[in-house]
This record gives sequence, structure tokens and C-alpha cells, in this order.
Amino acid sequence: MKNYPSNITRQQFELIRPALENFRKRTKPRKYDLYEVFCAVLYVLKTGCQWRQIPGDFPEWRSVYNYYKIWSTKAEPTADSLLEQVFKKIVIARRTYQGRSALTSFIIVDAQSVKNTATAENKGYDTGKKISGIKRHLAVDINGFPQAIHITRANITDRDGSIALVTLNLEQFKLVRTMMVDGGYSGVNFQIDVASNLNATVQVAKRNELHRFEVMPQRWVVERSFSWLENYRRLWKNCERQLTTSLQMVVLAFLALLLKRF
Repeated sequence: MKNYPSNITRQQFELIRPALENFRKRTKPRKYDLYEVFCAVLYVLKTGCQWRQIPGDFPEWRSVYNYYKIWSTKAEPTADSLLEQVFKKIVIARRTYQGRSALTSFIIVDAQSVKNTATAENKGYDTGKKISGIKRHLAVDINGFPQAIHITRANITDRDGSIALVTLNLEQFKLVRTMMVDGGYSGVNFQIDVASNLNATVQVAKRNELHRFEVMPQRWVVERSFSWLENYRRLWKNCERQLTTSLQMVVLAFLALLLKRF
């Protein structure tokens, strides 16, 4: 296998190898090296190619796709896929490596509307940004490391999407006491919902009233996290048929990014 730019090292792969190998009981010897399979999945994510167009020096594309489906499938709608489980462990490991607590007490929340391709089945229309597609809701810590990710249709408001994100990740946010948002999340009802779910306060970072460009304190952190996704062509538009697979691709992108930092 060639050393493609999308590859991670074997040393970095060792951080997640046990979880991938032990996810299902093995009844016969593996035909392919899981490291090469995972790098093939990263190649698809990085280049945006179709599964059938995976280079021949990777394992056979059907096997690569089947492994990805196993790793990304949820046993139940509210359960985490294997990729999500591994991703959360890596986020905690990265925070611990920096000398921080495993769970954060401060999150920054924002949303990004993304256009659909012709193959995507789930879509809504964001009237504010005039985009037909999906919306990625993201909560990050002060370093920009994602603490939770949620995908909805683009017609879902930022406030409703963020409340759904919080509700689905109460255990992850149990220490959160402050949530920073932009002006699109203003409103008493939103603050009440956050307080009742997290016992946290909402801090709204408002833009300069003179309408001049100005970097909003700490808000740039979540914008940088969204910009990291632009390094992966598969995410330039939403190519996935279902919202859950859109979520898994975003999780995979952040997982690859964090692994490369070790």
C-alpha cells in the first residue's frame, strides 16, 4: 500500500486498533489488515471518490465498504456507533494529554448549513442562508475539539438543533456550566431550555454594532473547527443518503484529525 497523504501512521492507528478488532468476534483469520482498511476509508473521505474508485493497492472496495458499515452502524437510534465510541475516547485522551479534565465545563455551539448532492435523500431549506441541504450542529471545547455532533435537515433552526444536540448528549455535558453562542441563538426560551437540561447559562457573543469586521472573542474557535472539515472533499457537500451516515462521515473526519495530533 502506498503512503497516501490521507493515511495515518500505524502508531496512531494503535490508539483505536483494539476497539476495531474486538468489536465483533472473529470466527476465521482476517483476510485484510485493518490498518489498510481504515486508511482506505480515510482515502474516500479525503478525496471524495466513490467507493468503487478506491485504488487497487488498498483492500477490495466491497470489503472496505462493509467494514465501514459495521463501524458506522448504530445498534439503536439513540446508541453510539463504534466510530462515535472511539471518537469520544480519543477526545477525552487528547484533553487528558493536555492536562485538562476529561469532560469540559465550557462549550461553544454553532451550526453550518451544507448543500446536498443529487444522491442525498434528506434535505430542508435554510431560508436565512438560502441553502437546500442539511445542517451540522457542533459543540466544541475551548480548543475546538468536538464534544458532540448532531445532523439535521437545513430547515431546522439553530436553536432547535442545539437543544436536540444537548438532549442526546446529557452525559457528555454533565459538567457544562457555560454555553457560548452567537446572536442567532438569542431568546429567553432557549436559555430556559439550556438551564433546565444542563443547569448552565447561555453567553451570547454579539457582533459589532457598527457592522465592521471584528473577530468575536472565543467564537472563532468553533469556526475553525468547521474549517477543518473543509480539508476533506467528501464533506464539501453532503453526499450521503441518510442523516446518520452524514453524521458518521463528520465523526470520521474529526477522528482522523485528532489521531494525527498524537
